[in-house]
Amino acid sequence: MLYDEWIKEIDNGLMPEKSFDIIKRELEIGGKRAVLYFIDGFIKDEVYEKILEFLYSQTPDDISGIRDMKDFSRLKMPYVEVQCSYDVEFVKTMILSGPSVLLVDGINGALIADTRTYPARSIEEPQKDKSLRGSRDGFVETLVMNTAMIRRRIRDSRLRMEYMQIGSDTKLDIALAYLDGVADGRVLETVRKKLKGLDIRGISMTQQAIAEKLQKTAFFNPFPKFKTTERPDYASGCIFDGRIVLIMDNSPSVMIIPISLSDFFRETDDYYFLPVVASYTRIIRMIVSMANIFATPLYLLFAKFPDFLPECLKFILPEKSGDMPLFLQLLLLELLVDGLRLASLNTPDVLSNPLGIVGGLLLSEFAINAGWFVPETVLLTAFITIAGFSLPSFEMGYAMKFERLLLLVLTQLFGIWGIAGGTLLIFVCMLNIKTLSGRNYLYPLVPFNLKAFTELFIRYPAK
Repeated sequence: MLYDEWIKEIDNGLMPEKSFDIIKRELEIGGKRAVLYFIDGFIKDEVYEKILEFLYSQTPDDISGIRDMKDFSRLKMPYVEVQCSYDVEFVKTMILSGPSVLLVDGINGALIADTRTYPARSIEEPQKDKSLRGSRDGFVETLVMNTAMIRRRIRDSRLRMEYMQIGSDTKLDIALAYLDGVADGRVLETVRKKLKGLDIRGISMTQQAIAEKLQKTAFFNPFPKFKTTERPDYASGCIFDGRIVLIMDNSPSVMIIPISLSDFFRETDDYYFLPVVASYTRIIRMIVSMANIFATPLYLLFAKFPDFLPECLKFILPEKSGDMPLFLQLLLLELLVDGLRLASLNTPDVLSNPLGIVGGLLLSEFAINAGWFVPETVLLTAFITIAGFSLPSFEMGYAMKFERLLLLVLTQLFGIWGIAGGTLLIFVCMLNIKTLSGRNYLYPLVPFNLKAFTELFIRYPAK
């Protein structure tokens, strides 16, 4: 393709005259016409000043014998990260992605220089996924910085960072990080095919859009099929375990593939404490998670049928039911807590503490004195609200909430048969989920693996 044809194709596709941030800079290099395309704000000014200073110093004799951009790159481009392309569509995508593109009259092809820099926040510990003794850095929204944080921790020649672009319009940059020979090759090939076959025009909310395309499940099945983390140390540990980590540009968290239900009960702190301490906290985490699901349905069951409860435990039952039925109290408190949680997300920091105080008063003393709620239901709701934060995964937290609400409604309608049937229904829903590895979601329970099952509760010393 001739020089003028290149410019015509790029100008028709990008319309630099209609977008102020797409810069088309006309130059003269060694007596030849040249043009430079880049996105304003993406290039490193100091670096390009040095590059242009060198290019401007070229004379016609210096470049007279160069006819191909590969030769120009090899002989005349004083920069490390460069590549040549002869595909105009690829070049347009590269311009929009941030690298700069240089065209020179009489030289075949385009020179792509990756001189981009992105606006990025500082690397700091994630607010949700914290660790008591672990590192204090976390992923940011820039792909290259995230891959560098993993590469810093895994100095293994088998570590692969496989790059690709997905989405027909946005061309989202993603990378698959894995240990060659350790990760399951069959799962890796499945993930590759699914990512390359994604039929989506644009991806704005990156992570969830990809997750829904990679593994489709029923609308009413709330269980998360992927685990995410904002911690590079945890992601690196998963890579060592043979998992695949999907890193996305513009996202401060990465996806871990494949996972099962048991992975949500493992945390970063498990590997920063002594095995006995880590095992204890892991068991407590599971007990609290189970209580989070069954606490209110069981309480409602025992309140409706006090004969099911041993005499020594009847003190937990409410002395009075209040003006509102117990079932409606528990249901309304669930909705009020969720409403306050949503309000806190949209509340400026300066007002968050007053909102928390007002919400606490409304749901406790004032509501009890007004006769809406009894103290036992408020206390129980406070417990399950705090217990919901025992796992760092928001998705699993909401899955447990939906399980609890289902059991609560079925218990109100059918008593002990309702809670038994609801538990069976939840088990069947999890049983019908297949992970990308082909294993069941309930592994190592289904199929049963004794060694993996014991590792759910016990963190063995490193070998």
